[in-house]
Amino acid sequence: MEHGHELTEIAFVVTVALVCGLALGRLKQPAIVGYILAGVVLGPSVLGFVEDREQITLLAEMGVLLLLFSIGMELDVSDFRSVLKFAAIGTGLQIIIATGVILLLTWPLGWPWERGVLVGFAIALSSTAVTIKMLEDVGELKSEVGKRAIAILIAQDLAIVPMMLVISTLAPGQSITLQATLPLIGSVLTLAAFLWFLSHKGKITLPLRQLARDQADLMAVGAVALCFAAAAISGLFGMSTAYGAFLAGLLLGNSTDRAIMLRVTLPIQGVLLMLFFLSIGLLIDLGFIWDNLGEILLMLLIVTLGKTAMNVGILRFLKEPWPRAWLGGVSLGQVGEFSFVLIALGLSVGAINNEAYRMLLAVIALSLIISPLWLDSARRIQRLAVHVDNLHDLMERLYPRATASAVQGLIWAGEKKQALARRHQKAPPEVRVEDTPTSGPADPANASDTDPADDAAKS
Repeated sequence: MEHGHELTEIAFVVTVALVCGLALGRLKQPAIVGYILAGVVLGPSVLGFVEDREQITLLAEMGVLLLLFSIGMELDVSDFRSVLKFAAIGTGLQIIIATGVILLLTWPLGWPWERGVLVGFAIALSSTAVTIKMLEDVGELKSEVGKRAIAILIAQDLAIVPMMLVISTLAPGQSITLQATLPLIGSVLTLAAFLWFLSHKGKITLPLRQLARDQADLMAVGAVALCFAAAAISGLFGMSTAYGAFLAGLLLGNSTDRAIMLRVTLPIQGVLLMLFFLSIGLLIDLGFIWDNLGEILLMLLIVTLGKTAMNVGILRFLKEPWPRAWLGGVSLGQVGEFSFVLIALGLSVGAINNEAYRMLLAVIALSLIISPLWLDSARRIQRLAVHVDNLHDLMERLYPRATASAVQGLIWAGEKKQALARRHQKAPPEVRVEDTPTSGPADPANASDTDPADDAAKS
């Protein structure tokens, strides 16, 4: 067969991705973590099986477009209006605080402000796929915690396109002029107007379903064609191609054909998104991680704890009770998959160098991997904080078997002590005989203790 070798490579790559996705799913991890792990296994750090990264990168860029397209399709603007204020304030505070803290921390280190803004944007985002999977596993997806978390994630998705437009202007040495910011201003205003129109118009009717005559394959092709056409038009006007794909998804997601469009495009999205996360894994260098392990783990610890504290504080500021704020803040404590897109864009415009890119790549990937473990630990801490009233409760919840044995020992010792006390009370009083002094005045205390019967006998 003429292309037998290439087909064998494709089959092997897809099989490894499938196996890793299934294995991580059994471990209660999202499939995207398995795809990243598959990329690491297939990449130069382990097997070195995939060499032509350009084709993978091209397919990954298509996956990014479809990812934004699918996010737009899943966003029902009319339903989102009920939590718009909460989500907008929460997401805005996340971006402002994360970016401000990074700028303050890196200013003494001599970082250029462009890099600080990029890193702040990347850290502010959380992973939609990982958060939904974790909340679903712990039964909180439909609770108030889940609703608040999903609202913030949707607002973050809406903020991605403006953030990408801002990053595209962060080339070092490039002065920010009105001409350079016009596409950014126009894009933000267009998005705001589009959202306002969809929120007040309700469901719109598109002719795509009638043209395809209810044929699912033609509808899927039509939806994907609309995605890439909108991306191309957006690029022609000097805006991000992802921006056009997102608007196309918003259009279909708020149409009367939303349900069927989501269903027919899901398989295509799944394949291309698998390639996107696979390409991320191919870029991860295990040798680089090992050489910089201490620094990477320190950054991971700071990002995880700092972002969790920031999220909890923001949710408390938004009047969420402590239990919901704690669980919601932890569930949003990882760095999101779109952060990969932001740092790649920052690398392409020169906002960060290759070493910083690889460092951030490792931190983001590890953040996604440890997120379920962090949520499980945080829920244990929450249960302790809610139910522990004293040291005994704490020990019983941390070490139930040891505490039960110790308590039984204490009970046995207490019962033994009480039995000895009862036995001592039933015993006859001990008679003490003391020598009587031969002379001297009688002790009034001793006189009071004289038995009246003895006095009568003497008389």
